[in-house]
Amino acid sequence: MGVSGSVASLAALRAAVAEARNSRRELTAVIAWEVPEGRVLYFRNPDPAWAAHWAKQARQRLDLAFEEALGGTPADVPVRKLVVRGMPGKVLRDVANQEGHVLVVGARLKSRWAPVRSYVRWHAQCPVLTVPAPRCPMRAAWTLRRAAAEDFVKR
Repeated sequence: MGVSGSVASLAALRAAVAEARNSRRELTAVIAWEVPEGRVLYFRNPDPAWAAHWAKQARQRLDLAFEEALGGTPADVPVRKLVVRGMPGKVLRDVANQEGHVLVVGARLKSRWAPVRSYVRWHAQCPVLTVPAPRCPMRAAWTLRRAAAEDFVKR
């Protein structure tokens, strides 16, 4: 199960937990990360402290995703959390390509640019379950598009 923190990813996390619960299997939640400047620049001037900082940030995003999607790590499902440095599609493919695995990824509706989802659909050797993001009510979406920063300030 790939985790990024997006709304679709949180929906996929809920679905993956339900699947693991129903099949009595372990859930492996994976977050892939890279240093912001990219691999080429980092390899020219490696800084282990900088890489450790971004690995810690990824771990915190993974923990936050469990909090936001489920209120915490479920107690009734064995969960393994992996923080892996690398390109998300390749990381997910490598982790999930084992007998009996199901790869769960989130998908925004009508998304034309979905490189991770496309990559795993073409390269994964296991079944891939794509979970759509929940729809936002039309009125709420309209209101949010017109909101300004001041609308979120507590007075």
